Amino acid sequence: QAHLTESGGGLVQPGDSLRLSCIISGSPQSRYLMGWFRQAPGLEREFVAAINWNGKTTHYGDSVKGRFTITRDNARKSMYLQMNNLTPEDTAVYFCVSGTYSEQPNDPSAYGDWGQGTQVTVAS
Repeated sequence: QAHLTESGGGLVQPGDSLRLSCIISGSPQSRYLMGWFRQAPGLEREFVAAINWNGKTTHYGDSVKGRFTITRDNARKSMYLQMNNLTPEDTAVYFCVSGTYSEQPNDPSAYGDWGQGTQVTVAS
């Protein structure tokens, strides 16, 4: 069984930056594709970013393009999300996910393993 553990969330002000980390332990179904989703209270789960196995292909949700950067370190079984120029609209619980190859990396069903989430709050 796999365990995905997120860290790095917190309370920041608009314009600030945060770096989320995700560490995988155990035996995930697949680590070919890894990514981040987020969910704010009362809203649907939203795709944030995804990265393929060698880190050379990345995908981003429209609302975070140009501000967020996803990376991974396979040797450390880790993945990261650098978030810059945060806005209150980025406030949500952020989930680390791991899955197989998919033509639609923004589809939650592509991911078989999910973390418990880390809270990010952006407020002045």
